[in-house]
Amino acid sequence: MRIDVLTLFPEFFASLTGMGVSARAYQKGLWHLKTWNPRDFVHDVHRTVDDRPYGGGPGMVMMAEPLELALSAAKQDRADRAPVILLSPTGKRFDQEMAARLATSQGAVFVCGRYEGIDQRFIDRCVDEQWSLGDFVLSGGEPALLPMLDAAIRLIPGVLNQGDSHGQDSFQPALGGLLDCPHYTRPEVHDGQKVPAVLLSGHHDNIALWRRQQSLRLTLQNRPDLIAKARQQGLLSKSDELFLQKLEEEKR
Repeated sequence: MRIDVLTLFPEFFASLTGMGVSARAYQKGLWHLKTWNPRDFVHDVHRTVDDRPYGGGPGMVMMAEPLELALSAAKQDRADRAPVILLSPTGKRFDQEMAARLATSQGAVFVCGRYEGIDQRFIDRCVDEQWSLGDFVLSGGEPALLPMLDAAIRLIPGVLNQGDSHGQDSFQPALGGLLDCPHYTRPEVHDGQKVPAVLLSGHHDNIALWRRQQSLRLTLQNRPDLIAKARQQGLLSKSDELFLQKLEEEKR
């Protein structure tokens, strides 16, 4: 997976290539990153990449031409026709399914905007998709792109030490798109709180049932929309539904 990023702040992505799981994967060549600064494609003394918006209003708008030149260089440097994705509050909200799609692809060219926005003509001419991290506004596309890339990188085969580690994550198909269950480790008793007895029993079927039920409990409590989605997709078993019914009765 190759990632190209159009950004005014290339150093923003040093954490992905310099520490943690993503850095180890980068060093192994499991994914690649190249940044392109639009300022490198303008030649005035101030290296201008933005200007005031037509029609007035606050802030500045990134100009189309520097972005187009940077994008053209990125495309010429690649051997494929990767999609161009803009990070924008108006985009589709990023989720685990999109992370998986990116992880199994050849990659993409991401555009990180700044200031008040980007000249719409660049978006109309050059952008294939728009992605959003959530219903809030950040100072630029870079802080939104970091977690998206991290989510995708860890899904690439060979990145995690245990190949199925991410299979049990929240939102994964193995969990029916639900939230993950609670986890415990040593010591067995911490500040008077004990590890649930079932996890010490060695009875794998009982442990699996407990984990599934805790996943259902947490999801119903914190993200009931995921329960509804799993139900629509037929991902809940009869025992799941009975347990959820029990939880609803307990609330009454």
